[in-house]
Amino acid sequence: MNRATLDKQPTDVARMFDGVAARYDLTNDVLSLGQDRAWRTRVVQAVDAQPGQTVLDIAAGTGTSSLPFERLGAHVVPADFSIGMLRQGRKQYPSLAFTAADATRLPFADASFDAVTMSFGLRNVVRVDLALREFLRVTKPGGRLVICEFSTPVNPAFRKVYSEYLMVALPKIARRVGSNAESYVYLAESIQAWPDQAGLGAQIAAAGWGGVEWQNLTGGIVALHRATK
Repeated sequence: MNRATLDKQPTDVARMFDGVAARYDLTNDVLSLGQDRAWRTRVVQAVDAQPGQTVLDIAAGTGTSSLPFERLGAHVVPADFSIGMLRQGRKQYPSLAFTAADATRLPFADASFDAVTMSFGLRNVVRVDLALREFLRVTKPGGRLVICEFSTPVNPAFRKVYSEYLMVALPKIARRVGSNAESYVYLAESIQAWPDQAGLGAQIAAAGWGGVEWQNLTGGIVALHRATK
């Protein structure tokens, strides 16, 4: 069975995403009931990329999250450590400059980007602290960080329903749309094991970022964290 475990060994995680690349965007759309589109829009607004600026979209997958930055006139680098995702992305969006990259060892010079953004990828990194420091290293002074990640619903009753959906319904739906259900068991487990909004905010600040703030989306299912260098 093609899945990773919560120790997040990079080769296992990369292999898991390789296996779901072909139907990844469709599966996400179905599992989120279309909310992933709204979340991506909020990320683009938070990054606020201007024409000519450089944006690193790390864990970009197939590049769906990167395309809006290109359309705004920014120079965007979609990066991912899943070769399967990169291959699928090049098929879908050949105009984008897809780059193989490990979030904990980015192949970019210091102060290369006006903004770094990562959506639904940070919880799959084996060393979050190293990744956040790498993001800081490659960001220009005054540049910004935007992290969009699953978080903790703020309403206790809704939190219970959501938890049951993750562990029971999510793998079943993934199987019906043709994705590897075992991979989505891992994704559900990784969401439940992830720190809440304040916990992630503290990790971002500890990595050296300033002005850390966050905003809940869809009742806290997702949180949008922002910071500056």
